[in-house]
Parts: sequence; structure tokens; C-alpha cells
Amino acid sequence: MKRSTIYILIISMIVTFVALIIIQVRYVRINAEMIENQFNESVQRSLFQTVILVEENEALEYLGQTLEGIDYQGNRNSLLTLNRNNIPLQTNIDSVTDKLKLTSDKLKRPSIRPSTRHGKATIEETSRYLQEKFKQNFSRSKTILDQAVFRWLKESDNKEISERVNFEELNTILEKMLTNNGVELPFYYSIVNKQGKTIYKCNKDIHLNQLKKNNNVYTQKLFPSEDSNNSAYLQVTFPTKQNYILNSMSLLLPSVLLVLLILCIFIVAIIIIFKQKQLNNMKNDFVNNMTHELKTPISSISLASQMLQDPSVGKTPQTLQHISNVIRDETKRLSFMVEKVLQISIFEKDKSMLKLNEIKINPLIKDIINNFSLKVTSKGGQITSKLNATHDVALIDEVHFTNIIFNLMDNALKYCDKPLLLTIETWNEKDNLLISIEDNGIGIRKEDLKRIFEKFYRVSTGNLHNVKGFGLGLAYVKKIVTEHRGTIKVESEPNIGTKFTITIPTLKNYEL
Repeated sequence: MKRSTIYILIISMIVTFVALIIIQVRYVRINAEMIENQFNESVQRSLFQTVILVEENEALEYLGQTLEGIDYQGNRNSLLTLNRNNIPLQTNIDSVTDKLKLTSDKLKRPSIRPSTRHGKATIEETSRYLQEKFKQNFSRSKTILDQAVFRWLKESDNKEISERVNFEELNTILEKMLTNNGVELPFYYSIVNKQGKTIYKCNKDIHLNQLKKNNNVYTQKLFPSEDSNNSAYLQVTFPTKQNYILNSMSLLLPSVLLVLLILCIFIVAIIIIFKQKQLNNMKNDFVNNMTHELKTPISSISLASQMLQDPSVGKTPQTLQHISNVIRDETKRLSFMVEKVLQISIFEKDKSMLKLNEIKINPLIKDIINNFSLKVTSKGGQITSKLNATHDVALIDEVHFTNIIFNLMDNALKYCDKPLLLTIETWNEKDNLLISIEDNGIGIRKEDLKRIFEKFYRVSTGNLHNVKGFGLGLAYVKKIVTEHRGTIKVESEPNIGTKFTITIPTLKNYEL
């Protein structure tokens, strides 16, 4: 995949995801505002109904005190009962009118007795008489009501709000009105004057000023139809309002989780794309390097075969010996390269292909040192061994385990710019066998230490341009050690040296 294609794909994914987040945030905000507006309307409607009912109760009290024969307390309880059953306020006024009618019915009415002695005149006179009586009674009742209302308006302007409102009754009415309008949250309320001074609050232990900082306060004027100097205001706050709004939006939680899931998938996809791009570049480098490496021995073998066929070349025993040595060495070199390439198949297999046997590690390492010492000593180096492990029997694949020790020793020789001092040690810790291979080579930088076990990754060798390889050696070592239920760690400092430590279970620990 081209680099431009990858960047176009990433930019498209970023734009799509940002647009999705913007739409989701906008949708959540609109829903939150809608729920909050609905809640605010329900609360304001409840407060208005509450103050209207409180005002009517006061009016009924004055009317009950003025009109004789009206059981005011019964009317008041009836009014509260009607409103608690959500009956309109006009019905309450009609009930008062019915009471007035009952009062007027109690007045003494003249009896109608038709008389044939006086003819039609008697009925007409009686009708006029009754009409006059009704007008007088109506005028009298109206005068009483006018006086009561006048006295109510006059006295209410001078009364304190605590004398006009029963706060316990206000709490009951407010709670009932909020419930009728679908608001069932816990609330706190207070009565304040024009200056904001608290006249009454529902609970002395609750500091409403603290609640006002984090919650909206709903305010409604008491006796809204009056224009009094002693105006008072009902203030209500809901401490759990924000939780209510969040709970009302719980249906949006799956969509939020889905957006987060898409974000995680997006990030993982980008990481995988870059890793695949990097791996692809490494494989291309590997193919190029392998092609270059294979051309040298092939050309050498081809040249040697041409010399054998060329009649001008003398076929002396020394010449034939030299040509055969070249062909043999280059063939071994080709075989070694092919074996390195075949190691790639190990990384593609999920199941272990190891053939485990009980092997003593110390003698195995001695044999590897003996075979490798010629290479080291030929370059002026030295190998030191300290095989102190007392329990050195382990279940290993002899071929692959030999390869990983050989690879580590070969790397120490290749990446050393001075005579090699190689130290190999074995010891036991907690039923485990530890093997360390330490050199005095060029070392590995910290930024490379985290990646040296990756496939096809090659550490920069600085001024050593003659080091050849495919970047598979350490990846192969890591894979085989892991297949042996072991671990490998590396310690290195530039220009000082590198130390690899392999930990594998002994036979006793392996059985456990």
C-alpha cells in the first residue's frame, strides 16, 4: 500500500470520527436542554398553582368569617381535598356560590296561597313582592361581600407574610402540586422578601445559599395579583436535579459506548496500518539484502565452474584443490543463508515443532564453545566459560537450542570492533537454569533495545558497514526461548558491551 493511500485513509477516518463526535455531542446537548426545559416548565406551573391556591385559601377565610351560617373550616378542607384531586379552581368558586345560595334559602320566605276571592291580582302582587325581596337579599349579600373584600385588601397589606400563610399547609400544597405535574424529586424551599432576606425555610439544617451555587433556583411571587409593599417570594431548589437529567439520558449511554468503541477500533486500525507498513518495508529490505547476499556465492561458484571448463587454465593439483575449496566454501555459505531464510517458517506456525529431550546443558555449551573458539581466536579474541550450574538437565530441542547459543555468540563476534572477550556462564536460581553470554562489543543504544527481538529489525552498526544479515537472528532466539517456556533479557551500554541472559526451567521445575 502506498504511503499516500495510507494518509488519505487515515485523514478520511479522522474526519469521519470527528464528525460523528460532533453530531453525538450536539444530540446529547439538545436532549439535555429538552429534558431540562420540560422540568423547568413543570416546576414553574406547580409553583404558580401553589400560590394561586394559597391566595384562594386566604380569600375563603375572610369570606367564612363574614358570612354567617357558612362552615368555613369545612369549606377550607373541602377546597384542599378538591385541589389535591386535581379539580380546577373554578369548581372551588362554584362551591362557594352554592353555599351562598344555601344561605339565602334559609331566609324566611312568604308562603304563596292563591285566593279566588282576589282574582289574578293576588298572583301578580305576590310575584312582585318576591322579586323585591330577592333584590334586597342580593343587595345585602353583595354589600357583605364587598365589605369583606375591602377589609381583606386593607388588612392584608399591613399583615406579615407569616400571618397570611400557613407554612405547613404550604409544604403540603407544594408537594402535591409538584407530584401532579410529574416532579417527584426531593426539594427545599424558602420564603424571602424583596431584599432577599429569608423569612422562612423548610429545613434549618439545609443552607440554600450553598444549593444555589450548584442548582437552579425557581422563584414565584406569593399573592401575584397584589401590588403590596410586603411582597414575598417562594423559592424552590432541587439538589438532585442534575442526577435526574443524567438518568433521563440513560438511553443515550449505548450510543456513547458505541462511539468509544469506534474510537478504540480507529486507534488500533491506525497502529496496525503503520506496523504493517513498517513490516512491509522491512520485508522489502530483507528481500533486497537476501538477493545481494545470494549473488556473491552464486557468482563465485559460477566463476569456479567456468575455470574448470576453460582449457587455458592449467589443471594442476593445486589449482583443482583451490577451485574445489572455493566451491565447497561458497556452497556452505549458500546453505547457511538458505537455513536462515527457512527460519522464517518458524514464526508463521502457531504450534510448537520442537522435539524436546532431556539434555545436560553444561556439556552442550562446552561443545558449542569448542566449535566456535577457532573463529574467536583467529581474530585475536578469547572465550571464558563459567559453567557453575549444578542442576543443568532440561527439556530442550538440541538443534534449535544449539542454534540460539551459536547465534548469540556469532552476533558478539560480528558486532565487536576490537579483540572479542566473550564470557559464558551458567547457574541455578529457584529451580531455573540461567545462561548468560557477555561480550565487550559496540553495544546497543537504548532506543534499539526495545526492538532488537522484532522480525527483520536490524540495529544500526555505526561505522561497521561490513556486517551482513537479515534481521532474523534475535527474533529466532526470542521465539525458541519462549517455546522452551523460558525468558530472555538484554543489558547493554554503547562502546562497553552487551549481556544476554536466558532463563529456562530445569527438568524438576518443568515437571512441576
